[in-house]
Amino acid sequence: MGEDSARPLPGRGGQFFTVQPVSRGAELTVRSSVSSMPSRNRRRRTPAGTNPVDRQPPAAGPSQGIPADPPVPGVSLALPAVEVQLFLDFARVEKGLAVNSVASYRRDLAEFSAFLCRQGKSFPAANRDDIRSFLAGLYRRGLGARSVARHLVSLRNLFRFLVREGRLSSDPTAEVEAPRLDQSLPRYLTAEEVEQLLAQPDVSTPSGLRDKALLELLYATGMRVSELVNVRAGDFDAGLGIVRCLGKGHKERLIPVGKSALRAVEVYLREGRAPLAGKRDTPWLFLNRRGGALSRVGFWKILAAYGRRAALPTPLNPHLLRHSFATHLLERGADLRSIQLMLGHSDISTTQIYTHVLKERLKQVYQSHHPRA
Repeated sequence: MGEDSARPLPGRGGQFFTVQPVSRGAELTVRSSVSSMPSRNRRRRTPAGTNPVDRQPPAAGPSQGIPADPPVPGVSLALPAVEVQLFLDFARVEKGLAVNSVASYRRDLAEFSAFLCRQGKSFPAANRDDIRSFLAGLYRRGLGARSVARHLVSLRNLFRFLVREGRLSSDPTAEVEAPRLDQSLPRYLTAEEVEQLLAQPDVSTPSGLRDKALLELLYATGMRVSELVNVRAGDFDAGLGIVRCLGKGHKERLIPVGKSALRAVEVYLREGRAPLAGKRDTPWLFLNRRGGALSRVGFWKILAAYGRRAALPTPLNPHLLRHSFATHLLERGADLRSIQLMLGHSDISTTQIYTHVLKERLKQVYQSHHPRA
């Protein structure tokens, strides 16, 4: 198929839609690292008949963990500029970014498009001063450095794409400095606090069995919450002791699962899932009370409630357990490369932030063993 020809892509209900290629890059492929477990083509789902708790809002930004900004009056997300739409098509089709990531890019770029409209300019006419003026306006609105940095990342990716496609001769963001960010170390729970949390679900009920399996599997694998709620029943292999998840960029990875989490998931599958599913035939492993797929927001509320019940000093969120997973592995001597693979980080520099634990452990060893400490 030539570069300029349209490509049919599968849509919902077995229908097909056509997407014009916007990049000369290769087709996106998803590869599984275990040949005995065939790769599957997973679609994003929005369970029918769910209440607002089960609806998943888009993520805050291209990078997880950065809070979303309040809506800006006068910014429309319905009809983005043609340059923005080309980039969003590229991000979705060629790069295979998640729906939430594409929505974050759309929101950030729509704000910049509205800014250019107020200046009477178009994207090809934007220059370095326009970028700086836009970022200064974000600060005046009260946005923090991380939110401003996220907007700049969105603009950099857009203009780099337009330069590669020959629509611009230069990148106006090339000489714009990113805001300086304070490197905050990830917060995590102690092993005792994790045990206290895992003891909270009431395993005499189907929902309690589900919650026990959720917490155990999240702490045992360090998965992102979006990966956890999208696990299918067929992705869990108790015999091999692994779970398969689909991460960022539609990349599959296999993660080992500990014995405690294996037992919790097996008990849930045997005694808890069927009562929750009722008469519905659904492939998802973790279900809500109506038998549909559990959402990110739904799990967030479940986790926060158990955190309050356990009287933990730190408000809980799913990423806190992910940090605890990585930190506790490092404390017990796991190498950074293995943790990177299990977390699904594309760059090991992202994983290196957890080495603060090793520094603390070295201090403790020194204090305990050096004669003049």
